[in-house]
Amino acid sequence: MLITHARIATFGSDPQLIEDGALLIRGGTVAEVGTTMELTTRHPREERWDAEGQLVMPAAICGHTHFYGAFARGMAIPGEPPSNFPQILERLWWRLDKALTLEDVRYSALVCLVDAIRHGTTTLIDHHASPNAIEGSLDVIADAVEQAGVRASLCYEVTDRDGPERARAGIEENVRFARSLLTSRNSQLAASFGLHASLTLSDETLADCVAAARELDLGFHVHVAEDAADQEDSLRKSGKRVVHRLHDAGILGPQTIAVHCVHVDKGEIRVLAETGTWVTHQPRSNMNNGVGVAPVERMVDAGVHVALGNDGFSNNMFAEMKAAYLVHKLAQRDPRAMPGDLVMRLAYDNNASLARVFWPDLTLGQIAPGASADLVFLDYHPTTPLTAGNLPWHILFGVEASMVTATVCAGRVLMQDRRLLTLDEEEITARSRELAAGVWERLT
Repeated sequence: MLITHARIATFGSDPQLIEDGALLIRGGTVAEVGTTMELTTRHPREERWDAEGQLVMPAAICGHTHFYGAFARGMAIPGEPPSNFPQILERLWWRLDKALTLEDVRYSALVCLVDAIRHGTTTLIDHHASPNAIEGSLDVIADAVEQAGVRASLCYEVTDRDGPERARAGIEENVRFARSLLTSRNSQLAASFGLHASLTLSDETLADCVAAARELDLGFHVHVAEDAADQEDSLRKSGKRVVHRLHDAGILGPQTIAVHCVHVDKGEIRVLAETGTWVTHQPRSNMNNGVGVAPVERMVDAGVHVALGNDGFSNNMFAEMKAAYLVHKLAQRDPRAMPGDLVMRLAYDNNASLARVFWPDLTLGQIAPGASADLVFLDYHPTTPLTAGNLPWHILFGVEASMVTATVCAGRVLMQDRRLLTLDEEEITARSRELAAGVWERLT
């Protein structure tokens, strides 16, 4: 397929904006990039897709999400509003996840995948929990991912909060799913080893997880110091701060994602950098939970690999970029904080590098020969000059996710002219509404 008459923003190490650009897709990858005249001359018989002057960019990547939380939208938590983060966990999330059946898990994932495709997000790293429907839950999500046509890394959140039997079942689900991928060789799917957080994991369970993950060469996906309560619990339990406790347990390393890291100190930042551990930043969630603002720039300056996730908020990564750009300025009372080019680095370059932990041969986050053909089309026609140099600020101040008209993953068109091609949005919406009502009844 030859995409023509596009305004192509390539991103990558040498970002360019190609006016009246074209790109050739073959075998799920970008084969050539140039002008429409150049490529149509070289490939006169190739099937064409006229972008009609739309902005074409690399599709978005999400470094951390929770498909299972989709049914919380609009739900009123019974009783007094939570006043702190532990109460949010206890009154909302730890009640919601217990109410999920395997069918709920499937439709929660499908709802989020519709959302991802509509917002131009094609690669997602998920962190799942359903304590009363553990066995087979990752297969159910994997089926939804395959149906949608996107790419996802999956794991099950191991925790001690529901007792030793369910902790063991969580370990077994991570192991079972990861082993199944060794034989399937499915390019859409990857696996990690999920852990909830230091505050719900004993030393014994951490040791069991490390032993199980080592056999499969898996890294971990774990919430780290999201709230001060995590640090207080770790100090009480071990006399160590969270990052040091997890490091001593064998959790950290270049295949591990430490989610949030809002309440980390200088010493913990140094350990994260030295171990090559990934950190993901979720500004909308952090603001919503009132837990604080992660020291992202200090971590980046110290050499920590920081990427961008959404923690189960909408898979509109443009909204996450805008939140990241703004909240640090407010928190530091400094308009120079978190500049736009750094936000783009997290969202595209760093997220693409994080994706290579799970898909080592895949090039994402750029439009260049050899890169995966993961694309988003935006009906964006700015009223001011657009260049490769000022593109970050156009994305932050001009682009809206409602402008996404088409989404492509590995050369497969998932949405065209705002019409979903792989998922039945009407059926998913109707069934999820029925299922969500049942989940809400079980919570009250």
